[in-house]
Amino acid sequence: MKVIIIAAGYGSRLGNLTKNTPKGLLKINGKSILERQINLFHSKKISEINIITGPHKKFGLPDISYINDKNYDEHDVLGSLMAAKNIIHGKIITSYSDILFEEKILDQLLNFKGDIGIPIDLDWEKYYEGRTQHPKSEADNVLLKNNQIIEIKKNIIPKNNDEIIGEFLGPIVFSERGSEIFVKYYEKLEQSIHGKFHNAPSLKKAYLTDMIQELIKKNIHIDPIIIDGNWCEIDTPQDLIRAEKLFN
Repeated sequence: MKVIIIAAGYGSRLGNLTKNTPKGLLKINGKSILERQINLFHSKKISEINIITGPHKKFGLPDISYINDKNYDEHDVLGSLMAAKNIIHGKIITSYSDILFEEKILDQLLNFKGDIGIPIDLDWEKYYEGRTQHPKSEADNVLLKNNQIIEIKKNIIPKNNDEIIGEFLGPIVFSERGSEIFVKYYEKLEQSIHGKFHNAPSLKKAYLTDMIQELIKKNIHIDPIIIDGNWCEIDTPQDLIRAEKLFN
């Protein structure tokens, strides 16, 4: 198992805190977000950890492989992940540098047996209480029916009583076959997609959610991993305060 962490953004919503510091190096109770992630992965005997960098190229973390996304200004998160295309093979967990989650959530990801799985929180709305700087309308919603993922995007409204809305945490789990499917399909899209791509203006400006939706549309199975445990995304000063309450 290897880990690929996407850290190629500016973190601009955190203002001066990330002007000269990568968001992943912000301290949560004395330890950076990335240090916490790396320590958690190491506790599960996962040693192959790769970080995709963008405007901030130096993180100073030991025993980590770095891949610089030289074109970070030209594309969004999906493009940044694909800057590491050459190492997307075998069993992989991808994540973001601004996500924290408990050990039991990682255990649930590691216990996944399918080809491509995404963690989903069904109790997600409570995390948006008082979160004025990052409102609920910005959540990456997932529509589930009979434990199958039907749709992934922001602001989903269920149409039927048997449909459930959750929130996508951000990580993706790939089996060896899942990694191969993901990369090959992306390469096909590079040759065939021109103009709008799901909720993005183009493939270059796409998020991971746009790619997941494309795979769902093409009947490539994406499994939900319904998680139980604390997690948080750190995108604003309010999120930093919340993270310090959740992670000692």
